[in-house]
Amino acid sequence: MAEISAKVVKELRDKTGAGMMKCKEALKEANGDMNKAIEWLRQKGIAKAGKMEGRKASEGLVGSYIHTGGRVGVLVEINCETDFVARREEFQALVRNIAMQIAACPNVEYVSLEDIPSEIAEREKSIEMKRDDLAGKPDNVKEKIVQGRIDKRLKELTLMDQPYIRDQNITVEELVKQTIALLGENMKVRRFSRFVLGEGIESEEESAE
Repeated sequence: MAEISAKVVKELRDKTGAGMMKCKEALKEANGDMNKAIEWLRQKGIAKAGKMEGRKASEGLVGSYIHTGGRVGVLVEINCETDFVARREEFQALVRNIAMQIAACPNVEYVSLEDIPSEIAEREKSIEMKRDDLAGKPDNVKEKIVQGRIDKRLKELTLMDQPYIRDQNITVEELVKQTIALLGENMKVRRFSRFVLGEGIESEEESAE
């Protein structure tokens, strides 16, 4: 397949409002065919959702989920544009499902890649560059391998990049965008907290000794 140029990716983004990475993915799936790429984005609810990303979302809900046994609890804030949509069953289902997703993902610490502090990425790079399996490899090859590993690691820390627990074929980000397309308003997962029974007690006791 011919390489997808940045110009074509930008053209698709201008047509659909979808993110650059999703546009590139769509063009790859469509073997470079613009119309098929647009159709692919629409099927996933991304094209329509992308057009709404700049709109202010200040309403919404704070949802909660307590896992069976009461050992894990989650609070999550998801915003939408109007109180009317916040009361819709579909939006409330989205909040519940994402709260359950967070409960099921113990390694997730951030909403999206943009929320990860730069020092975290630098720390991961420092660790990866020192791995024994990279010894003797050319610098350009080493950089490519390390970047791939860092990208994978950082995505493991972000909620939006997780495979959705009820449908592993889509990510949480795609789930949100499908709901945006369905209800016609911008939506954003703003923040969350995950509570684990007893977490941190040992370290507090150790510091008191």
